[in-house]
Amino acid sequence: MNGFFKLVSTFQTQAEPAYCGLTTLVVVLNALSVDPGRRWKGPWRWFDESMLDCCEPLENVKKNGITFSKVSCLAQCAGASVQAFRANESSLDLFRSFVETCASSEDHHLVVSYDRQILKQTGTGRFSPVGGYHRHKDMALILDVARFKYPPHWVPLSLLWEALNSVDEATGKSRGFMMITKRAKPTCFLFTLSCKDQRWRAMCKYLLEEVPYLLKSRGFTTVEEVVYTVFGSLPADVASFVKWIVEVKPAVNGPIEKVDRDETERLRYKSKVLQQLRQTRALALITKWMEQNSVNSPEDESLQTAILQACCQGAAAFRGSNCYSNVKCFKKDVKESNVTSNGARGEAVVMSSRVLVDGCEQVIDALVPKRPSSGNVGGGSVLQQDGIDQVTLEENAFHPTTRDLLAVLLLALPPSTWEQIPDLSIHAEISQIVSRKELPHELQLEVEHLFEQAFFVSRSCTEEALTEEALIETKN
Repeated sequence: MNGFFKLVSTFQTQAEPAYCGLTTLVVVLNALSVDPGRRWKGPWRWFDESMLDCCEPLENVKKNGITFSKVSCLAQCAGASVQAFRANESSLDLFRSFVETCASSEDHHLVVSYDRQILKQTGTGRFSPVGGYHRHKDMALILDVARFKYPPHWVPLSLLWEALNSVDEATGKSRGFMMITKRAKPTCFLFTLSCKDQRWRAMCKYLLEEVPYLLKSRGFTTVEEVVYTVFGSLPADVASFVKWIVEVKPAVNGPIEKVDRDETERLRYKSKVLQQLRQTRALALITKWMEQNSVNSPEDESLQTAILQACCQGAAAFRGSNCYSNVKCFKKDVKESNVTSNGARGEAVVMSSRVLVDGCEQVIDALVPKRPSSGNVGGGSVLQQDGIDQVTLEENAFHPTTRDLLAVLLLALPPSTWEQIPDLSIHAEISQIVSRKELPHELQLEVEHLFEQAFFVSRSCTEEALTEEALIETKN
């Protein structure tokens, strides 16, 4: 019962009938003290269901629930480490070993996906955390987040296994279990994969299935030709699949004059990752390819557009809304933060957006790392307004662009992507360019995070494709 006390201290009731997967994940993430990277309410950094939308729009989850692969994807996106097992690819003995391991630990928690009907309960598919294990009776304690329906209850492990080893009719795949742990390093990432844009399926299929075939079937004389083959025919803008993370918070008492210690550390980390990325051969290769082929960045790539979107999403979350499509952003202001928690000057560029949510006006601040002093700033204009320096953001803000997104995606692609390149010298050169072994530590963590996300996203992509095929066959 070691894990029980952590779980019960964060135990809560699901906010929507179909939110069992999201609420279960919220309970586990908070029990592990995983940092969501943003404030919930007031000064508290705490997970809420509204934050878990990187792998599936909340509107869809509210209507249809969520699949096993999407829950594991969400846990990964939220900054946890995940080991997920389908029941038909596992065994009762392995499941029992994970139950016992997690029940005996405060920093390993088990989530089970099962069929309620096998437990003689009403309803069908269900996600719940496991709160304990009775070795002598071989029973597991289920902490059901539908507390209005079922209190915590003990279930024979063999019966729970039977409920896990059932097929989810929505996907045609077996249910299962996953062990979720906290990462050894505090979570603070610059990049993430997103499944919110509906074009992600086409991107996923193209990168993980079609690209290896294209590389196998063509002859190459330069690595630039390899890059052109990979990125020259993307089915969607790379920014629809790879996102960079912006930290936002409600503005309090006017313009920001300082950022706190934690915010400063996260800004420095993101700045360091971006500096490291821009020193890689992958970034140089992407830049050369873009210049040689006159590849231009999208017109809507501007920092102001990205920040406005982030502030709109943040405003909806701060208001407790699951949807930001009705949020209206009608004014943008830009100002630079001059003082940080340690007294240093110029740690961040702060952009504010005035946002209208449900008829209520909010001012949301977004924090972006300031360009390092060694960077090529150039000679831009500086204006004074209300005593605050107004600067050209492209000169002062240090933020990712299309070439950065392409470069980090290139580094995060599975090593198997390059195995079928016919020319051995080209294969060796591209493999060396994308090798993670020589990357600086922070960038290596970032790339590994994206690679792990890609693994879960690919499983979800395959799962949804099979579901769509099954639906077509049923209609026929």
